[in-house]
Amino acid sequence: MSCDQRYPFPQVFLVDEGGGQRSPATPPNLIPCWSFPQARETVRSHSKSRGCMGVSCSAAMIVLMLFLLVFAALGFEAWQILRLQEKLKNVEKVRTDTHTHTHTHTQSTLQNFVFFKNGILHCVEYFLEKTKKPAAHVLGRIVHQPSQMTLRWEPKAGQAFTSGEVAYKIEDGALQVNESGLYHVYSRVELIFKNCQPTSSFDHVVFVRRAGQSKLLTLMEAHRSGFCVQKPNGPWTAENYLGGGLQLMKFDRVYVNVSHPTYLSHSHYGNFFGLYKI
Repeated sequence: MSCDQRYPFPQVFLVDEGGGQRSPATPPNLIPCWSFPQARETVRSHSKSRGCMGVSCSAAMIVLMLFLLVFAALGFEAWQILRLQEKLKNVEKVRTDTHTHTHTHTQSTLQNFVFFKNGILHCVEYFLEKTKKPAAHVLGRIVHQPSQMTLRWEPKAGQAFTSGEVAYKIEDGALQVNESGLYHVYSRVELIFKNCQPTSSFDHVVFVRRAGQSKLLTLMEAHRSGFCVQKPNGPWTAENYLGGGLQLMKFDRVYVNVSHPTYLSHSHYGNFFGLYKI
């Protein structure tokens, strides 16, 4: 720092302890100049306090700790996901082994049956659980007994089956339910009239014989007539379907009657009878 000497300043004299004057420490024509080191130190200390990239070191440490916590949480979540994946693999392996041992049983419980309803083909697939659901589907069987109006059925041919608490009684053609509940009962019959007349008709009845009661209980009934008007004196095929939800009691026996059993077609899938618990 330089000082301009063009302007006169009073001389400065130093006085000793004895009160005598001493010659000035600096020539009279020179003016002492002082700097401000304390201010520079203050600025320097402020610049040092700024620390890391203009941010204090304490704030930088806090941010670093937050990042470490986030990465630790992500690592913990990834570890949990890996554990869950390992558990799922073990469960899938157990299920595969179980399926291998029970494949035959599962196949025997998966049943398909086909029935007609008002001329429309419906395919119904049943998966029967370990505790088999009460169900049955039996197909038509031609019996050469003209006076026998109560129909007999095939319980094992084709798609026919019985399952759970339902049994087919071969001696009288009944489906016996051994568990009370609400059941869907259905039946379809197909008759062929070789010489159909305008007065031709037939009855289709589903009834039940209940334990402890001598009287038969009609569940569903249909009367078909007037189907030979367009082509009298010629062959004609007529069909009827009955179906509905009905309350059945334990040991009930359900039957199907047709007024003209000799006219029944020989189609297994045209004549069928069944029920299943809802």
